[in-house]
Amino acid sequence: MGKVVEIFGVVAIFVSFFLLEANAEVVTNNTKKKSCDLFEGSWIFDNSYPLYNSTACPFIRKEFDCIKYGKPNLEYLKYRWQPKDCVLPRFDGKNFLRRFRGKKIMYIGDSLSLNNFESFLCLLHVAVPKAKFKQEIKKQTVTVTFEDYGVEVILFHSNYLVDIEVQPNVGRVLKLNSMKYGRIWKNADVLIFNTWLWYLRSDSKQPWDFVENNGTISKDMDRVAAFRVGLNTWAKWVDTDVDTKKTKVYFQGVAAMHYQLLFFDCGEN
Repeated sequence: MGKVVEIFGVVAIFVSFFLLEANAEVVTNNTKKKSCDLFEGSWIFDNSYPLYNSTACPFIRKEFDCIKYGKPNLEYLKYRWQPKDCVLPRFDGKNFLRRFRGKKIMYIGDSLSLNNFESFLCLLHVAVPKAKFKQEIKKQTVTVTFEDYGVEVILFHSNYLVDIEVQPNVGRVLKLNSMKYGRIWKNADVLIFNTWLWYLRSDSKQPWDFVENNGTISKDMDRVAAFRVGLNTWAKWVDTDVDTKKTKVYFQGVAAMHYQLLFFDCGEN
């Protein structure tokens, strides 16, 4: 359940960013301001949490529903992120939907993006449980539209952010300098990216046969170096192709202990 703890952490901080971008007030040293250092703080126990019940949320996939399948220790759901010098308002899903009326919010990445996408939908759904929504599932995307508000929340599955193409007489090539789907992504109002895990996958788990960097195709290369090149391709795309006056861009990181289950009480199984 290490993944679940990380998910709640990223969602909490990401929602805090949304609150600030929507001009929500924060209190710093008893003075009302509109910004604060959200990364300076700690996790505190709050008995009023969690903000939603995963078993009652229509967007949580069964394999991620820890409560439904009997996870014994649920105290991790009771923690919220508290910045050191700021008091953040409690997330108000209905107010959020009003502020982002007519907007598109897109998550792009791997399973971490999937988990955050579903958790964010649950935060909105619990605030407006009777609101109409429609869900459209395609090969690479899932789109949920809250019809009463015209708010679209989209998941675009992309493990590397950069492209994988099948080349004749070569095979599947991971193209570290190419990001063709960017033409679709840049039309959203909010973009939330993540990538990393799949750069470490090897053998039968990796979905490519060769890697291309600056026109040179190789059987493999140092994976951290490949990640650096791919991330630079993404960063250059943000700088040159995204209108950041219209579109807010975020990149999610992964904690070092993201996969270390020894840090969590997972029960006998």
